[in-house]
Amino acid sequence: MAQLWGGRFTKELDQLAYNFNASITFDQKLYRQDIRGSIAHVTMLAKQGVLTEEEKNVIIDGLNGILKDVEEGKLQITTEYEDIHSFHEAVLIERVGEAGKKLHTGRSRNDQVALDMRLYVRDEIVAIKELVVNLLKVLHKLMKENTTTYMPGFTHLQKAQPVTLAHHLGAYMEMFKRDYSRLEDIYERMNYCPLGSGALAGTTYPLDREYTASLLDFKGPTLNSMDSVSDRDYIIELLSALSTIMMHLSRFSEEIIIWNSNEYQFIELDDAFSTGSSIMPQKKNPDFAELIRGKTGRVYAALTAMLTTMKGLPLAYNKDLQEDKEFTFDAIDTVKGCLTLFAGMLKTMTVQKDKMEASAKNGFTNATDAADYLVNHGVAFRDAHTIVGQLVLYCIEKNIALDDMTLEEFKAISPVFEEDIYEAISLKTCVELRNTIGAPGPKAMEQVIAINEEFLNCL
Repeated sequence: MAQLWGGRFTKELDQLAYNFNASITFDQKLYRQDIRGSIAHVTMLAKQGVLTEEEKNVIIDGLNGILKDVEEGKLQITTEYEDIHSFHEAVLIERVGEAGKKLHTGRSRNDQVALDMRLYVRDEIVAIKELVVNLLKVLHKLMKENTTTYMPGFTHLQKAQPVTLAHHLGAYMEMFKRDYSRLEDIYERMNYCPLGSGALAGTTYPLDREYTASLLDFKGPTLNSMDSVSDRDYIIELLSALSTIMMHLSRFSEEIIIWNSNEYQFIELDDAFSTGSSIMPQKKNPDFAELIRGKTGRVYAALTAMLTTMKGLPLAYNKDLQEDKEFTFDAIDTVKGCLTLFAGMLKTMTVQKDKMEASAKNGFTNATDAADYLVNHGVAFRDAHTIVGQLVLYCIEKNIALDDMTLEEFKAISPVFEEDIYEAISLKTCVELRNTIGAPGPKAMEQVIAINEEFLNCL
């Protein structure tokens, strides 16, 4: 058992207890961040005269050698060590001798792991932002291609009013733009360096925490050493943001699944993003949309677990905080995989424009516009609402759409109707007259698409 403590103890830790306490099996994921933090730390120690320049150079060369060997597969991180920190320090001492024993001067594992996790989360936020941007670009392209692709808009999963596919996709564009903004906010708020906080009360060594923070590209040092080693708010914020991303992906996946069904046939998923049945040869299943919908629960669970872990912890560091890593790593990997897969699925799907338009025509989505027609011809809205309700009932009994009624049939229910009713309730008219910002009309959509273009160009 290789560990960083032991002088106060008279016997070895029980093997089962050691295994339960160790974190090397999962915190080895932080090996890059741990080495980067150590290099910054010894650079600062040399600047402050705590280490000589020669000691600094020997340690940094040793750390860089370890990093290179790990990444090239020449050095294996094994469970012989308690955690990634003890692995690096033990290997360093083995390679460079006495100078390696000075690596941990003025530092505790508490502020060390707090730094490693911040560096890791910060790196992952950048990676996730790039994946969100990629999805936004896919959505933006689809919006530009489908400004005249008419489809029913829904409330309560019932056909409501005609919209365009561009307008429908634009709703998800707004959701993922907010997701991007949340990630940016978290990055800004968490971008302060805890290194130099020690175990909980700082250190008597003359550390230059501002310098260390600058070496690691933080805005500055954290301002309270107790908070520094026990703070996991940024992880909770990230898991909350990731849960929201997954909620948006899950909602969109649900619609993809519905649209891909035999009953709707609004889209067809590419073969590369579909699977078949082991027994039913006709099946083409939207398994990947379903998996994304299902994996949302994993990310929600990580957020709940982190909140539960933190809720009763007194200041400052407690071993419970070791539980922050595994489910955070899993949530990050899950979201990255789902964003990548979903963008690919969306990019390759085929839009069945005729099916969408036919569905809008046959679902009385233009009923509100028929009522507006009557209002514009002097009928009180409440009376117009009743008249159009009678029209819809008549069409249901005849199994026809409003567009299929003859003028005589219209007039039999209300003499106000004239020949221009057909233009008033056409899908094109219903959509094109809705041009307030945020609506599906062409002028409104052109404005929104331009705003989105500018947003993407600034990223």
